[in-house]
Amino acid sequence: MSRLIFLALIVFLNLSCTEKKIKIQAYMSPTCGCCKKWVSHLEDNGFEVESVFRDNMKAIKSKYNISQEHISCHTGIVGSYFVEGHVPADDIKKLLSESPDIAGLTVPGMPAGLNVPGMETVNRNANYNVLSVNKDGSSKVWKNYK
Repeated sequence: MSRLIFLALIVFLNLSCTEKKIKIQAYMSPTCGCCKKWVSHLEDNGFEVESVFRDNMKAIKSKYNISQEHISCHTGIVGSYFVEGHVPADDIKKLLSESPDIAGLTVPGMPAGLNVPGMETVNRNANYNVLSVNKDGSSKVWKNYK
């Protein structure tokens, strides 16, 4: 019986170690601390992040048609979607599991609060929205955080 439990444990450990991570590219300034903290948040939540450092972020935002009203400091690319700004990992996972016909998600600007991954610079939660951005550039609230 103990041999069976031991074998089951080995199988379980092998399966959990081979869990496939979600790959995302994160374009950011090499000097931005909040971007690096957001990357750490993603890695802590099961993402495999390729950090791509750029001094000028305008080109990547232009390539993915991210309008001025939707921009933030860094841009993630996961599958066919952009992820602009401090979008929580759970929202990205939901995006990928639901696969809506949108361009991506954004947290415009740089809200600060304990509930904003990478922007935990004040000792209270921020009231902010994660927006879904349609391919025509329009947006709506994906999730509100308080």
